[in-house]
Amino acid sequence: EVIPELHKRLSEFLAQLPELVGSWEVIFINDGSSDKSPSMLDELASLEPRFHVVHFARNFGHQAAITAGLDRAEGDAVVVMDADLQDPPEVVKAMITKWREGYDVVYGVRTKRIGETIFKRATASAFYRLMNAALGVKIPRDAGDFRLMSRPVVLTLRSLREKHRFMRGLVAWVGFRQTNVNYERPERFAGETKYPLRKMVKFALDGITSFSTSPLRIATWLGAFTGLAAVGIGLWALYIKLFTDQTV
Repeated sequence: EVIPELHKRLSEFLAQLPELVGSWEVIFINDGSSDKSPSMLDELASLEPRFHVVHFARNFGHQAAITAGLDRAEGDAVVVMDADLQDPPEVVKAMITKWREGYDVVYGVRTKRIGETIFKRATASAFYRLMNAALGVKIPRDAGDFRLMSRPVVLTLRSLREKHRFMRGLVAWVGFRQTNVNYERPERFAGETKYPLRKMVKFALDGITSFSTSPLRIATWLGAFTGLAAVGIGLWALYIKLFTDQTV
């Protein structure tokens, strides 16, 4: 349902940037869609040679889709955005301005999340606090994957081939000169989210275990404590058996 409106908004936005005429491309990643999205995207690409479509053989997930787009993109600047129009194309104009000022990464920071529940906002806030405490690299709060990246950043990310990818952490980790633009995140234009609570939890766990040694350290200390406690209980049991008339 969203593809016609996405096409309309993209076309209107790109027409507002005359300096980009002839020098832009749009890459759609079809992450194993089971509706009419693949055929609709192919039709758009047949009408506009600067539209390209990558079809996944099955659903590989959001982070894999971003990776596929970055691997294919050839621009001096590359923008990652979701197709549900919660990442407004019009915000990219401000990102381009920042990029021309010399920034390599310009990420969108959501000042308002229209249509999201209190639970979703609270868990998102807790997620960013937890990640920043555990990772040792600062991931901007309220910033998703909607961002512009310069060519050097894209090439650096291409060299990192982790299977369980956490792109927000990778972009923060590689460094370069980074800044933000603020925007109000609207509701989805159509359809339903494909990111239920189960996937959100898995996404958070992938981020923590990919970027932090804290889980390993916690497991090590718990193992050491459990081992010492077991030895202590064993010695206590022997003492009771050998030197008292009590029964263990």
